[in-house]
Amino acid sequence: MARYLPIIIVALLMIYCVVEVAQAQPYAVRRMPRWLWATVVICVPLVGALAWLFFGRPNAESLGTRKPRTPPRAPDDDVDFLRGL
Repeated sequence: MARYLPIIIVALLMIYCVVEVAQAQPYAVRRMPRWLWATVVICVPLVGALAWLFFGRPNAESLGTRKPRTPPRAPDDDVDFLRGL
């Protein structure tokens, strides 16, 4: 049973990545088009799946939902802090 475990893990990882590629929004996928990612994940199971997870998967920046960073404010600039004094 233990010798089949790596094969099962790779198969499950590949299935997970194929489903994730299919559900990803086309404009948010990074580096390559979705159809090419699906081909790579299916044809090269372990390497393709890991490449999708690290390089192709949509992130907050590619989705456009990244929140802009606001500089830290001093306590005397914070109205809520001053109201609580």
